[in-house]
Amino acid sequence: MEGPRIAARQAAVKDAEALAAVHAACFSAPWDAELLKIFLEARDSLCVLSTEGETVTGFLLTRIAADEAEILTLAVAPETRRQGIARTLLEAAVDGLKQRGAKHLFLEVDEKNVAALGLYRGLGAKPVGRRPAYYADGGDAAILRLTLDERLAEDGPTR
Repeated sequence: MEGPRIAARQAAVKDAEALAAVHAACFSAPWDAELLKIFLEARDSLCVLSTEGETVTGFLLTRIAADEAEILTLAVAPETRRQGIARTLLEAAVDGLKQRGAKHLFLEVDEKNVAALGLYRGLGAKPVGRRPAYYADGGDAAILRLTLDERLAEDGPTR
């Protein structure tokens, strides 16, 4: 049986409420719609969202400075995880970031988040640093960098 069809598109200010709902389902200190609207209106932001039908299933928000970008947040609704949504969002974001001239994408991820680490490393992200006690629970963050001139492929980056 075929899985759900995942569509990704650029988020708009009108999507802020739906994005806030997904963020609230994913994080203990969620971002509200007003904060998300600020990001969505900013020229240095790129936000892609995924939908299944009319329902927002996840989003990825980045900030761009010169030729570098940073993932600010990636949220996938708990009931839709493990379906390839995060990967679809990353691929869509990479395409958009490359169009804007970004060459590298940086991110921080909890070192205990095995699924996220596997996703990022599987796409070719390399560890470049660490932030001790970065998270409220005292958890450490791994800092990873993905070089965007490599095309994302099913088996990871290729040249």
